Amino acid sequence: MELLYTALGFGLLTSFHCIGMCGPIALALPLNKKNWGTRIFSALWYNVGRTITYASMGAIFGIIGAGFSMAGFQKWISIIMGIFMISTVIFPKINRALYKGSSDSKLMKGVKNQIGKYFQQANYKSLFITGLLNGLLPCGMVYMALAGAIAVGSVDGSILYMTLFGLGTIPMMLMISIIGNFATLKLRRYINKIIPVIVVVIGVLFILRGMELGIKFISPPAKMLEINQGMMHMNDSTDTMQMKCM
Repeated sequence: MELLYTALGFGLLTSFHCIGMCGPIALALPLNKKNWGTRIFSALWYNVGRTITYASMGAIFGIIGAGFSMAGFQKWISIIMGIFMISTVIFPKINRALYKGSSDSKLMKGVKNQIGKYFQQANYKSLFITGLLNGLLPCGMVYMALAGAIAVGSVDGSILYMTLFGLGTIPMMLMISIIGNFATLKLRRYINKIIPVIVVVIGVLFILRGMELGIKFISPPAKMLEINQGMMHMNDSTDTMQMKCM
């Protein structure tokens, strides 16, 4: 569970990277500029939409991770996802291939067209939907976060992981929408140099977690992992039963 909170810091740092891709969208948002209160609320509403999309993606990929965990492959998935994260830093072509493949798809073209459509409507609903759609746009940093979400090994844990990642990106995106691009090129370059290091560190943490070395908080022994995963699965099962009863 301790590794979940790496998502928040990852989101905070990668939001500087997002300036290049999502920054133009955040700057051009049709905010309600009646006063500072409506301006902030409008920008926040857009970012809530993004975070909800990330959380929904966490649920989908969490099902995959939970399936592997129940099959007894949790430690191997954690190791594989960690290796994948590190590989994208060593071999940047992996990230570029993922981005190009998803960006050129008909689905993404449709998403971009819908974003353009809602940009023409200056209201809270359109801003929220724009945020939901923006969360679907191809992004290497989101792919890294999803790899981490799979490695968590439970649906609720993956949702929390992606929610924390989304929350981490909000401060930067919110400030860009409200006061403009205040981050200098020099600062952005510095942060972009740090991001690969953070990705490698998170990848190493997931590898150590899968190796079950008995290191407190970082690589707990197998029995402790089984207890934690069992509790998560019980929570998932309880939520499912409650939904059925309703």
